[in-house]
Amino acid sequence: MLSLELIRQHPDLVKAGIATKNEGPQMVDEILEVDRERRDLLQKADELKHLRNEASEQIATLKRSKLDASTAIAEMKDVGSHIAELDGRVKVVDAHLRALLLCIPNLPEASVPVGKSDKENTVVFTWHEKPTFTFVPRPHWEIGESLGIIDSAAGAKISGSRFYVLKGLGAKLERSLISWMIDVHVQEEGYTEILPPYLVNRESMTATGQLPKFADDLYHTDTDDLFLDPTAEVPVTNLLRDEIVREEDLPIKYVAYTACFRKEAGAAGKDTRGIIRVHQFNKVEMVKFVKPEDSYHELDLLIENAEGILKKLDLPYHRSKMCTGDLGFAAAMKFDPEVWMPGQDRYVEISSCSNFEDFQARRANIRYRTRDGKIAFVHTLNGSGLAVGRTMAAILENYQQEDGSVRVPDVLIPYVGTDVIC
Repeated sequence: MLSLELIRQHPDLVKAGIATKNEGPQMVDEILEVDRERRDLLQKADELKHLRNEASEQIATLKRSKLDASTAIAEMKDVGSHIAELDGRVKVVDAHLRALLLCIPNLPEASVPVGKSDKENTVVFTWHEKPTFTFVPRPHWEIGESLGIIDSAAGAKISGSRFYVLKGLGAKLERSLISWMIDVHVQEEGYTEILPPYLVNRESMTATGQLPKFADDLYHTDTDDLFLDPTAEVPVTNLLRDEIVREEDLPIKYVAYTACFRKEAGAAGKDTRGIIRVHQFNKVEMVKFVKPEDSYHELDLLIENAEGILKKLDLPYHRSKMCTGDLGFAAAMKFDPEVWMPGQDRYVEISSCSNFEDFQARRANIRYRTRDGKIAFVHTLNGSGLAVGRTMAAILENYQQEDGSVRVPDVLIPYVGTDVIC
């Protein structure tokens, strides 16, 4: 959530910033109008409360002098009713103002390139040569089906389209990836492992920016108003909601595995085959709470942590810097490591590493106490480390062999228990 003070003092700056995210400036004008109404109501209420305080002293004086105070008391009852009415209107306007503020996206950081869509993202780094094959490489869904480790038909029968079942060494490979990724992030990079709930409440979804913006893409349980996790970012970030941490405890670094659930409402016709874009998938997520002055250095380290997994797996990838139009609602800056898929002849997003600055912290009221006793909002960051199903798909495509088998990356052999899937 943006600071109301920022919107008041620099409305044109805010309008220009959100316009680069393809949002209209009329939201800012509406916020300023409601804010003016709120301040007008507060001023009127304060004036009446001041009048009531003065009258209370006069009534007390009349009573001490044993004079008739009934008229003054009656007048103050009318004033009290008016104050109560104004206070009630302030509550309604406060709720309206907060609802509007929750719909304003974060502003892009100054160095983020301006663009309308993902077509204007910029590749800023490439790692490793693409593999060469003596045969035509197949996409992962063909490999998985022929090996009997991915069963899309069973997923569709059980649940519907965009679901799948992993079998045998496919299931073990996925489970091994989760365990190995968590071990790397904890043992080598100093993250604390978290295993959070898969269901979260409305406050948690609002705090991280999923609500109200992305309501149509979320799975919701009507009976108890809970939402299935779209990403572990949601429950893990909310661990510190309404908390004040100590400056000396920052940065706080968490890593968590969760299953993730998304309707993919805006993805009709995209990646309909395979396990790239599905309704349920596994992901290992890194979340950081940091001091504002450290947040972009911490973003660099977060990217290193995500890409370190790709390097250990020896998977070719490049890193894209998102333009403003593809930055997302809550991020101030975002980079996407994208892995090479030889069976599809394209790069596919496998992680997103974002700096939200204080946008989520304001929504979630996550603060820290400085060493000199001041209270300030933390900056939050998160990045996939990695999307597990997409990592599995990348392994199948990059490690496929001419006989139809798939080599297991060296780092995973102790976890999978074999060096080849056949």
